[in-house]
Amino acid sequence: MTKLAANLTMLFTELPFMERFRAAAQAGFRGVEFLFPYSFDAEQIAEQLKRNELELVLHNLPAGNWDAGERGIACHPDRTAEFREGVEEAIRYAGVLGVSQLNCLVGILPPGVSAEVARLTLIVNLKFAAEKLKAEGIRLLIEPINYFDIPGFYLNTTKQAVELIMATGSDNIFVQYDIYHMQRMEGELAGTIKANLSLIRHVQLADNPGRFEPGTGEINYRFLFSLLEQLGYDGWIGCEYKPKAGTQEGLGWRAAHGL
Repeated sequence: MTKLAANLTMLFTELPFMERFRAAAQAGFRGVEFLFPYSFDAEQIAEQLKRNELELVLHNLPAGNWDAGERGIACHPDRTAEFREGVEEAIRYAGVLGVSQLNCLVGILPPGVSAEVARLTLIVNLKFAAEKLKAEGIRLLIEPINYFDIPGFYLNTTKQAVELIMATGSDNIFVQYDIYHMQRMEGELAGTIKANLSLIRHVQLADNPGRFEPGTGEINYRFLFSLLEQLGYDGWIGCEYKPKAGTQEGLGWRAAHGL
């Protein structure tokens, strides 16, 4: 059965953050995700989850100064100590919020840093994070992101993500497969999902072009939902899209896609 989680960073933004949990529950979602919890009190978020009978399925590790344009620091060789502090902070929040997987945004390649140095830094940081999270029963995810939306982002393809995982030697690092990003970067969605299903632990969606809700663009989501079910994917699918004309107004795509 397809399990959809509302991304509260992008959906229900007509409301203050703490009110989005109730709106998501009223709209029929049983799971939620968001980018970061760190500017909020963990206990307050936990209360909203409990009150609205929602499961938090994912959030990210701290990713540097987001408002200044940073998109992760895991590939930054001069910020390893900051990365490790962020892992510890994420574990503290995860313990309160009951989340079982955390995503690492690896970051934009820093000026003056070679791709090889960034790769070696990333491998060390991922191994550290994976070990720390495993001790707490939490999976670590990494997410390839298209370089049209985030120029210079270090991790862009499924193949690169799998190669990084293999290079770490860890059994606690998996792929967060964002259909929108991978449609823009590599296409061949069905074949890639089939080939890498054993490493895919979270899926996110948006249509292309525009990153709007399914049914507004070129991606055949009815086919992909059916495929994921046939393959036995039992994880969550995060709805990380920009509503084209308001969140509630756009939710009809679920019924239109047989969900």
